[in-house]
Amino acid sequence: MSNLKSDILFAEAPANQLRVLIVDDHPLMRLGVAAMINSQEDMTVIGQAGNVEDAVRVFQEKNPDLVLMDLRLPDASGVTAIRRIVAIAPQVRIVVLTTYEGDEDIHQALAAGAMGYIVKGMSRRALIDAVRRVQAGQKFLPSVVNDTLSSRTPASVLTQREQEVLKLMFRGKSNREIADLLQIRETTAKTHVSVVLTKLNVEDRTQAVVEGLKRGLIHL
Repeated sequence: MSNLKSDILFAEAPANQLRVLIVDDHPLMRLGVAAMINSQEDMTVIGQAGNVEDAVRVFQEKNPDLVLMDLRLPDASGVTAIRRIVAIAPQVRIVVLTTYEGDEDIHQALAAGAMGYIVKGMSRRALIDAVRRVQAGQKFLPSVVNDTLSSRTPASVLTQREQEVLKLMFRGKSNREIADLLQIRETTAKTHVSVVLTKLNVEDRTQAVVEGLKRGLIHL
């Protein structure tokens, strides 16, 4: 549970209004987004949450039509919350609202079930447009998001094992330490590191970590 109470009681929404749940770990961000949604005559915020566990709980209690989901939450990734919510209600509409701009972040969110992806800092109009389009059953991917996805090629996609290796590189682990932690041979670990460098199109471990952060393969 977050330190601040993360869900707020709201009056029941009229039947003709779109009922929205906001999930973000920053109370001021939730407040600002709620003001934008509530300014629309046909939309209303019926709940808020600040972490994955609260998001799932409030979703089950309120049964919203649409969820605005941040990906950076204190207890787990917002992608985890998306998967759990979609498992409960496959028909729910989800729009990601986050600071994460990497192709892996976008890919994972869309694969989990999100239909829209908004980067924080975009205009109020973009947010409202995303909500309306997704609720209508359409996808909403701004040009900057589409451009990021278009740069993602099969040759640049890391396997699960390679992502594990990259995360250990981020932690400063040597080839021997990576081998010990993953219970593989040191020569195999060295090969994985080499493949990671090649796929990320970088020359050394430091550059790999920088590129991994940029793409959303690892997070601070």
